[in-house]
Amino acid sequence: DVPLDPAYPSSRLRQLLDDAGPRRLLCDAAGRAALGAEAIADLSVVDLDAATPAWADQSADDPDPHALGLTARHLAYVIYTSGSTGTPKGVMVEHQHLSNYLQWSNRSFYKRTSNGSPVTHSMSFDGIVTTLFGPLLAGTKLHLLDPTVQIISLGELKKGQAFDLVKVTPSHLSILNKKIDDNEGQPPTKALMVGGEALVPADMQLWQRRFPNVRLINHFGPTEATVGCAAFEITGDVEGLTSIPIGRPIANTRIYLLDDHGQPVPFGAVGELYIGGAGVARGYLDRPDLT
Repeated sequence: DVPLDPAYPSSRLRQLLDDAGPRRLLCDAAGRAALGAEAIADLSVVDLDAATPAWADQSADDPDPHALGLTARHLAYVIYTSGSTGTPKGVMVEHQHLSNYLQWSNRSFYKRTSNGSPVTHSMSFDGIVTTLFGPLLAGTKLHLLDPTVQIISLGELKKGQAFDLVKVTPSHLSILNKKIDDNEGQPPTKALMVGGEALVPADMQLWQRRFPNVRLINHFGPTEATVGCAAFEITGDVEGLTSIPIGRPIANTRIYLLDDHGQPVPFGAVGELYIGGAGVARGYLDRPDLT
């Protein structure tokens, strides 16, 4: 699967479509409009708005993956980087990589579930994986928000019951902080995970003051390491801090700080971050030179 967000510019969507070369495209009216008729003219398109779904005559049961020859080494999805260092690259994530990440996140945040999570990210951003698949695997609720609403008051959405986990970027958190009343009683979530950008300590300090019992997690990881590779649970007062650590590696992951010769740097020295373990993706789609 390659997720395409219809809110993205048409030029970027066509670029990703050309690079991925999918055999089949699932889209609704919004997707058709975003891509344009010319871009999808030569594709086999499954119309999600059709009165009779294309899969109506198929069995309601999942096929046996073993009978199809599928293993944990097959791809779960290809998702594209932001392109901040050049042309966006398609990262190939296998089922085993995804399974490792979700086993860690579910043990950490959905062990005693009650109200699941809201989806607050774009489908084209791998940060969505945690709160999209986490609640489903735990057998709890998945709250799909109106995509036209960037960030809403979680206090209004939760309807009296705290979410198990809310995950946002630091930019979203700054907006969210303005929407939560200082006098609001019960916290909107049991755990708040922030990732995708550098975290501003002051934004977390507001949560520490308002909701001292909410778990606060700084989550770090590039797309190439399957959503996240390190996490830091903030337990002390962040007042006066200029930055918050990315923490320690998640399950079955190793992180090293190495110098230009590939050797570990001394404690406190600057080094290059190297990530190893079960979350490291297969590589870049059709870019073995960059892999």
